[in-house]
Amino acid sequence: MTDMADTPDPTDKPSFLRHLPLITIVAVAVIGAFTLRDYLSFETLRANREALLAYRDAHFAALAGLFILVYVLIVAFSLPGAAVASVTGGFLFGLGLGTVFIVAAATVGASAIFLAARWGLGTALTRKIEASDGKLKKLKDGLREHEISVLFLLRLVPAVPFFVANLLPALVGVNFRNFVWTTALGIIPGALVFTWIGVGLGEVFDRGESPDLSLLWEPMILGPILGLCALAAMPMVIKALRKKNGGPL
Repeated sequence: MTDMADTPDPTDKPSFLRHLPLITIVAVAVIGAFTLRDYLSFETLRANREALLAYRDAHFAALAGLFILVYVLIVAFSLPGAAVASVTGGFLFGLGLGTVFIVAAATVGASAIFLAARWGLGTALTRKIEASDGKLKKLKDGLREHEISVLFLLRLVPAVPFFVANLLPALVGVNFRNFVWTTALGIIPGALVFTWIGVGLGEVFDRGESPDLSLLWEPMILGPILGLCALAAMPMVIKALRKKNGGPL
């Protein structure tokens, strides 16, 4: 059973108002893709790092709040620069606080785009799928049966774009509470890697270099993440094997 009671019923609003949040997100994302890419970059961070560090030392709470707000907006509007922002979190706030800030901000931003998609398209699409008897209905039923595992896999598998992991669950009607807590837990490994890179960013800049994000694909990083993916998929595998062998589910 989905959690339509968790969110307001969008059918009570005119069609345009229902779609307005999603339309706004798409419009800002398109504009941002063309206008912000050159600003949300490591070169911009390199040029402003001394000013940022000085401001952090003088106004830590204000900069932390501003960082969280900017990160929420980057995620909610699918703007370019999420990787740069994540590394910046480690650079400015260290591994511990940087990870906490990133996870909190990313979860809020992901929840915002989830709700916008749910209100705009998700409810109507879910009802159409529920009323159908085809492959889409079977796909949705399968997703619902393994909802937690699938949500974790969407977060852990590096090849899945973050905005896809935000939109897809909303469009097929997954439980909002499950979406929130699996997002918060599922993005921790990636957040740790990015903040860890950011912790050493000052030395990288001092050498005149840029951070090497290809580290994300190194076996020592990718291996544990793939291990977590296998762990997340384990309940689905066990249930499929039991069903195949005619045992209890």
